[in-house]
Amino acid sequence: MNFRKFLLSILLVFICGLTYAQVRASVDSAKIDSAHSKAIRKKNVSYDINKQYDFGDLTRNLLHPHKKADTLKKRSGIIVVPNVSANPTIGEQLGIKAVAGKRLANDSITYLSVAATSAAVTTKGIINFYLNHNIFTPGNKYNIQGNISVSKSVLPDYGLGIGLPYTGSNAADKILADPTRQPYSIHSYYFDLKEKVYKEVAKDLFLGAGLDFAVRRDITSKDTVNNATPISVYNNQHGFPQNHYSSDGFLFDAEYVTRDNPNRAYKGIYADVGVRINQTWIGSTKNAVQVNSDFRKYFSLSDTYPEEVLAFWNWGSYLVSGNVPYLELPGTAKDGTYRSGRGYTAQYFKGTEYNDTEAEYRFPILANKFISGVLFGNLQTVNDEHGDKIFQQFQPGYGAGLRVLFNKATRTNLALDYAFGKFGNKGFFLNLNEAF
Repeated sequence: MNFRKFLLSILLVFICGLTYAQVRASVDSAKIDSAHSKAIRKKNVSYDINKQYDFGDLTRNLLHPHKKADTLKKRSGIIVVPNVSANPTIGEQLGIKAVAGKRLANDSITYLSVAATSAAVTTKGIINFYLNHNIFTPGNKYNIQGNISVSKSVLPDYGLGIGLPYTGSNAADKILADPTRQPYSIHSYYFDLKEKVYKEVAKDLFLGAGLDFAVRRDITSKDTVNNATPISVYNNQHGFPQNHYSSDGFLFDAEYVTRDNPNRAYKGIYADVGVRINQTWIGSTKNAVQVNSDFRKYFSLSDTYPEEVLAFWNWGSYLVSGNVPYLELPGTAKDGTYRSGRGYTAQYFKGTEYNDTEAEYRFPILANKFISGVLFGNLQTVNDEHGDKIFQQFQPGYGAGLRVLFNKATRTNLALDYAFGKFGNKGFFLNLNEAF
């Protein structure tokens, strides 16, 4: 299936939905009251989460079939699932993933606070751990965001740019562009600590500041000196050490939030625009200034089924001045939750300027909301080092997935997606919560 066919399939879904809506609208007057009553009952079921069915209900029914259904007051906001996967890059992986959600005030104003963590090891000696949080204090006076990441990693590298043919004659630049999409494995130890604190300055508007310390050590690949790999070429051209770097900087952001839930929004907006300023005097290997943007918009398509949603996401990062380490360049899955560009390996496309635009159609499958579905597509664009500009060329990704409702109180879903990209890319993605 090519990308045009995928877009056509989405269009057909919407046309069918609109047609169905129009047919339902032409009810004769004698049936209006009855139809209206049924719609109200359906709407009440949809909004009454006590009548929804999640993984906790399934577990209770299997283990204690005669036990009375629990109430949401007793329901834990913590979800833990296995983190199992396998591919040639990492080998076989085993670990856990967990998410937690809690509202820090008993009111209808304070947004849900969430946290997530994952720990895993692989048969190729890779070790990964992260913990991130997004906390809103009572009344949304402050929003605290941050993460800790520690890993012994092996990263597949596909060079710089958007995968276009290289037409120049410079051998080093050809290696950096990697037009054949030959993967290079990069081994390293990585540590990242990021923390930002926002203060509400107007309704739903926050201003924030913070710090990010990213350190990578013992970087090794096939060749890290003689221009035989993309990373060695980039480091030689931009004056970075071959086996280590630090990317330490100040963060200044403006944030606007009206979405109703960070795990699975039905409506509203999330927007964040920020500046990152790396400085050598706080430990960064090089000075740099980057502008980052994150915009998400959610449209509920039905009053009766509010979880039927059309969602949009645009994430971008742009180097204004200075130099950024090769493995810190923005690219595929380099957003804050590592979920952008489904269909491609992390950092498959990267450059000093990067933008990803995504759309997703989310719809319920079962009436009790236990199983839902999604259709999604994305377009990535990036610049390179030999003249191609951002927004000139785009690479598509697309796919479909299922959602299993794990915790109805926090709208936590288990996400199972299968995505396709170009250059033979395809894969299965398992996560907790929506990609955006």
